[in-house]
Amino acid sequence: MAWNEPGGNGDGKNHDPWNGDKRGGPGGPKGGGDQGPPDLDEALRKLQDKLNSIFGKVNTGGGGGGGSSSSGSGFLWVLLVVVVLGWAGMGFYTVDQQERGVVLRLGKYYDTVNPGLQWNPPMIDEVTKVNVTRVRALDHRALMLTEDENIVDIDVTVQYLIIDPKAYRLNVRDPEGSLANASESALRQVVGSSEMHSLLTEGREALGFAVLDRLQGYMQSYGTGLSISKINVKNAQAPSQVQDAFDDVIKAREDEQRVKNEAESYANGIVPEARGEAQRMLEEANAYREEVLARADGEAKRFIALLGEYRKAPDVTRERLYLDMMQSVLENNPKVLIDVEGGNNMMYLPLDKLMQNSNERRDSSRGARLDDQSLRELTDKVADEMRVRQSTVTRREGR
Repeated sequence: MAWNEPGGNGDGKNHDPWNGDKRGGPGGPKGGGDQGPPDLDEALRKLQDKLNSIFGKVNTGGGGGGGSSSSGSGFLWVLLVVVVLGWAGMGFYTVDQQERGVVLRLGKYYDTVNPGLQWNPPMIDEVTKVNVTRVRALDHRALMLTEDENIVDIDVTVQYLIIDPKAYRLNVRDPEGSLANASESALRQVVGSSEMHSLLTEGREALGFAVLDRLQGYMQSYGTGLSISKINVKNAQAPSQVQDAFDDVIKAREDEQRVKNEAESYANGIVPEARGEAQRMLEEANAYREEVLARADGEAKRFIALLGEYRKAPDVTRERLYLDMMQSVLENNPKVLIDVEGGNNMMYLPLDKLMQNSNERRDSSRGARLDDQSLRELTDKVADEMRVRQSTVTRREGR
């Protein structure tokens, strides 16, 4: 017979191991053999007794009323401990490496905590975490009036950091709003003192630096705890309604600059050449001056020498000078006509024919010039021819 069937051992009792026999068996109250689970009320009572012993609260009142009061007091103590532990656990928090924590105790500044695990009493302290390493950006775009009374469309980006968490949290109610208003003011101040041409061309970088300096001064005077790191001028242009006209103006200015550059390039090429040509002409002029001076000096010395010879033999020297002059006049003329005294005919001298025999002795570089020997021969022939013709004319006149 099975263990859980009645009468399994012949005694007519139920031997269920989970339920002891409460009627005097081994598990009964008197025998101490009951193997069932402990009573729930008994467990709560033991816990209450332990808590009372911890908090020094001992209640040994008799009767049912005393037991009920002890149970309620213990429950309150348990609830109080749970609440205190939960409240303490709510005070733990972690501050990241890039953050700082601003602690307000009952609404008043208390401390600025560094990164790590921190604890502050909840509902008494208020902790605001502020990121001090992230670069924030504020975009701003507006139409502004320039110094030369033109309107430009400016689009900038303000990059900034939080360097003082306490000032950022407490000094200004809306730091970003204050930054936007200050950016508007600084930008209008700088644009209003600049010309439009500068803002549209090479003046953008200078505009960014000027706005940065002025805006940083505003932030320091306001005590916002912000530091301006950079001003990026993304766009600076004329209003869209007149953009086409300004594009034409800019193109014309670019063409003007291009023409200027070409002119400067041409000047850089032609001026050194002109200076070199001028220097060459100066050198040639100096050389010509030296040549003329030397020739004049030589002619003067020659004249002095001829003067001495003329004083010694005037007739010979005069004839020689005459022949030299005739040589200089007739040396490049192939034909000569001579008027003979006492006659009506012109005498023709074919010098080209007379000079054919002496062509091989001419200098190719100086043209058809005669040397001294050729001159003597030519002079003798001319003199002979003139004497012959003169005698002929005289005979005709005598007849």
